[in-house]
Amino acid sequence: MTTSTIRKKLITYLADADDSKVKAIYTLLEDDIRQEEFAFTDEQMQILEKEREMHLNGHSKSYSRTEAIEIIKGQRTF
Repeated sequence: MTTSTIRKKLITYLADADDSKVKAIYTLLEDDIRQEEFAFTDEQMQILEKEREMHLNGHSKSYSRTEAIEIIKGQRTF
């Protein structure tokens, strides 16, 4: 079974599991969850800086929060 399949099965299971089971699983993983820190890689930071610079110089299109939500929901095209 692939990791992707396992993740999907876990997500489905947790969505419908009893509260006591969800709390038990969380307790087992709590230390790992707390230690998980999100950090961008150097490559990701370079991409973000490039995109930011393009935005500040007016070389890229920007969207408001509302516009972005409409695009995501398919209610608007970009």
